[in-house]
Amino acid sequence: MIQREQYLSKLRKYRNKQVIKVITGIRRCGKSTLLKLFQRELAEDGVEQPQMIYLNFEDMDNSHLLDAKALHQYIKDRLQPGNTYVFLDEVQMVPSFEMVVNSLLLRENVDVYVTGSNAHMLSGEIATLLSGRYVEIKMLPLSFKEFVSAQGKTQPGLSSLYKKYITSSSFPYVLELEEDRELIRDYLEGVFSTVVLKDIMARKKIGDVMMLESVIKFLFDSIGSLVSTKKISDTMISSGRKIAPQTVESYIERLMESYVVYQTKRFDVKGKQHLKTLEKYYVADVGLRFHLLGNRQADTGHLLENVIYLELLRRGYDVFIGKVDQYEVDFIALSREETLYIQVAATVRSKDTLERELRPLQMIRDHHAKMILTLDEDPEMNIEGIRVVNALDFLMQ
Repeated sequence: MIQREQYLSKLRKYRNKQVIKVITGIRRCGKSTLLKLFQRELAEDGVEQPQMIYLNFEDMDNSHLLDAKALHQYIKDRLQPGNTYVFLDEVQMVPSFEMVVNSLLLRENVDVYVTGSNAHMLSGEIATLLSGRYVEIKMLPLSFKEFVSAQGKTQPGLSSLYKKYITSSSFPYVLELEEDRELIRDYLEGVFSTVVLKDIMARKKIGDVMMLESVIKFLFDSIGSLVSTKKISDTMISSGRKIAPQTVESYIERLMESYVVYQTKRFDVKGKQHLKTLEKYYVADVGLRFHLLGNRQADTGHLLENVIYLELLRRGYDVFIGKVDQYEVDFIALSREETLYIQVAATVRSKDTLERELRPLQMIRDHHAKMILTLDEDPEMNIEGIRVVNALDFLMQ
């Protein structure tokens, strides 16, 4: 198993704290494995097996527990005199699950961990009921650094591994398929079908699967580009498929809820305000994009942009697209500690390209860090306080 240290450290931090640990993320990103890794740590720390209750609600053996009262009684009957650790995997499949975990939280010495593949599980009335009683740990597929660490001692250079990373997949299980393209293709098809059919169509009663797939392909093909629901609608109509912008918006919301795509809004740097028009979308796994679009090539810079965006999320930043007059900054990354302005480009060895990437950053007159991330394997440069850094080195930090 790959040690997902970034997420394990958070579980350790909140162990035995009176909050529900909610692990969310796209299917197959490693949530169940993370629970198993944590259970193994607990066992090594002296926690006995009866003190750990693990239930996966995708397992048919647990179908009789897809009722809130039955589930609550089952767990209550198995609580131990000392600490009991309760792990509920894909808990969104249990109607009114929030009442169960809320009730468990009222008991002393019960530590609750749940996973879910749909953001809807933390919305509306559920969020109100659990308000202040849970922490969300947002999980993504493997980072580039995790991917590299799993390759073993006889690994090729970072550039070769990066190509492998974006063309195969960052889903952890793909590493076990030993670069068999046919097996990887079948696995990714299974992931995609499960997300679309089980998490989106069935849950939201969407009938037109072909139209949904058309919208998904449009978003996957447009990563790193400004788009709008009207633009997507107009494109569909021009190809003979009539769809309203409101329907497109509904589809995108479902995709975001299932953590398939992430939306990034624009921010006016000089005006210090969020902009309501045009967004960018990034996909949770670039390999899934290659699978769905076949041999259609994306701009190398946009693929790198997607990878960098997900890495910034992993590092805990809130990420926006920056607007400076008529120019665009690829990312403004905000945290409590710092603000980063980042440009992403496949290469800046051309003088014109370098000047183009520098220009928006040079127009920002504050003291925050500014950098350009590129695949160029050149020594780091510093131009008027703007660092030009190899993107793979940045990902490996």
